[in-house]
Amino acid sequence: MLSFLGRRVLFTIPVVLIASFVLFIFVRATFDPTAQLRSSHADSASVAREKERLGLDRPVVVQYGDWLGKFVHGDWGQSERTREPVFGMIRRALWYTVQLIFWGILLSATVSIFVGVYSAVKQYSPLDYTFTGLAFVGLALPPFWFGLIAIEFLAVQPVNWFHLQEPIFSFVGLHSGDSTGFNLDYVRHLALPVLTLTVQIIASWSRFQRAAMLDVLQSDYIRTARAKGVPRRQVIVKHGLRNALIPLVTVMALDIGALFGGLIITETIFSIPGMGRLFYESLLAGDATVLVAWTVVTALFIVAFNLLADVLYGVLDPRVRMA
Repeated sequence: MLSFLGRRVLFTIPVVLIASFVLFIFVRATFDPTAQLRSSHADSASVAREKERLGLDRPVVVQYGDWLGKFVHGDWGQSERTREPVFGMIRRALWYTVQLIFWGILLSATVSIFVGVYSAVKQYSPLDYTFTGLAFVGLALPPFWFGLIAIEFLAVQPVNWFHLQEPIFSFVGLHSGDSTGFNLDYVRHLALPVLTLTVQIIASWSRFQRAAMLDVLQSDYIRTARAKGVPRRQVIVKHGLRNALIPLVTVMALDIGALFGGLIITETIFSIPGMGRLFYESLLAGDATVLVAWTVVTALFIVAFNLLADVLYGVLDPRVRMA
């Protein structure tokens, strides 16, 4: 297992380097760090001095090497928009996003696996049809629309309906400024954004899990286990579910990695200062320094979760370790 893990880690190193180089070039080609200086009608000499200060007058390969060396040591530059260190901005935004993703993925994985396995085992039952219909509805609900509907009917209107002093669920920020740790106030702020995040994910993952479980239940080794008198629950959980999780692991790894940079809508609706909102604000301002670091950090998470998927393949199916 250690050699298998070592090979996978070695494969990811060139992937990360190539991805970071390509992202660095694309961001540099798209955004001009001296744009604000140009817009202020500064003379060409001032623009040239600023380019020299930022190192933009050197070849792009040299710029990338200098940036990579600083990036590895935690010097990610200074935001052109707020003049704050980029490392601190991303670390602060990432903490909010991690909280949202952790609880969202925990809920999504639990519900999706349960619904997928139940629908496969009870194929064509009334509940299977119900779960299938709800999954199609969930896939059709745009997150921005569902988030607004959730705010209206789960936070705003209940105050009038039940004559409450404050909403049951808060819809501004991930938690209030004076809350610490996991408490009721934290849950109140967490409920609506997690619900908005998980609707489409549960709908998608449960369909993957159902299809994978149906395929496994029709396998020869499952029929052999049943013929030998192995208890039904053991056949489903120990023999069936373990192999049926392999396709879902692929989807989960890709989705979780992308979520670290893709929660723009959810974080904007609920005023969560996470990675998605940071990207949106930096993109509007043309803040190239933040965008370079943001894209590379997001790519690192995608590569890391794909590596995690490879490791889980080896855990779920020992045959993969020999590949």
